[in-house]
Amino acid sequence: MKRVLSLLVLVPLVAGCKKTPATPAATTAQQPAGAPSAMNQGMPPGMAQGMPPGMPGMPPQAPPAKPMPAALPDVLAKVNGESVERWELENALKRAEARAGSPVPAEKRDEVLRRILDQIIAFHALAIESHARKLDPTDAEVDAQLAMVKKQFPDEAEFQKNLTSEGLTLATFRRQTMQSMRVQKIVELEVNSKVAVADNEVDAFYQMNLERFKEGDSVHASHILIEVPKDADAATKQAAKAKAEAILKQARAPKADFAKLAKENSQDPGSAPNGGDLGFFPKGQMTPVFEEAAFKLKPGGISGVVESPFGFHIIKQIERRGPRTTPLAEVGPQIKEFLLHGQRQTMLDRFIEQAKAKTKIQILV
Repeated sequence: MKRVLSLLVLVPLVAGCKKTPATPAATTAQQPAGAPSAMNQGMPPGMAQGMPPGMPGMPPQAPPAKPMPAALPDVLAKVNGESVERWELENALKRAEARAGSPVPAEKRDEVLRRILDQIIAFHALAIESHARKLDPTDAEVDAQLAMVKKQFPDEAEFQKNLTSEGLTLATFRRQTMQSMRVQKIVELEVNSKVAVADNEVDAFYQMNLERFKEGDSVHASHILIEVPKDADAATKQAAKAKAEAILKQARAPKADFAKLAKENSQDPGSAPNGGDLGFFPKGQMTPVFEEAAFKLKPGGISGVVESPFGFHIIKQIERRGPRTTPLAEVGPQIKEFLLHGQRQTMLDRFIEQAKAKTKIQILV
């Protein structure tokens, strides 16, 4: 079900700020669905370890979070008298859990809820600052945004049904849309328009971290994934395997088009539109059973049906590459985005603190 509250963008993914940049190694390589990575998302290869203190992506050690009540009250905080309501936190939590693919562990509940509450408070503070600067969107702009959201639903009834399921009225959703647009405007003005990274900064970062851009053997591969849910019964698992085996026969047929088969059959949303292409990846980036099968193949070779924790794969090796230092021409754009992201986040954090300092914040839980 589509969530109409996608407009409620919270810090640090506050509207207008780009998502954490992909690793340079991921410019061509996409992981099979759910595959673990040896590198932190958003960092050039190797930056996950040995990060100098204060580098972007390395938050300081936080003290234990203050316990949250088991039953949350309707109003959790007030920002200049504006209520931060329970539904805001609950919906943000739902989205966080959806992205993670699992509920928040009980031992992490206080920490996660406190972090989300702080983000929502920051959101309110930014919206208040935007309003104070007369950056409110016009009624026409809000109407246009609402119209875009409604287009995601087959009809008005389904849109209203989704609103109800989120515990919202149209009036509440409209107000929240306006708040989000206020935040977009102030962040664009005070953060996004002010970040800049020069080419010589990219080059300096590359030269200073040259060792981190060294790669071992890597392969360029494509795959077709037939997913199997973690809690699938034996019959479901067997049906998925049979489907994969049938596709494998097609893939090994003379003049078979592997990319076409992947587009038509693969259930990996990240690679299927690209014909299953995962680009180059080194050892240690993919889940072990997938990696082993991919590296055993010769260029042009197609594996048998490979079972992983995510389902059944058919893998085709396209080419193999020996150890090398990734050229600046390949990783330059990603390094630049990495540095821009660090700038954005630093500027955004600073501006949020400035906005919060101007408001009266009362935390009621």
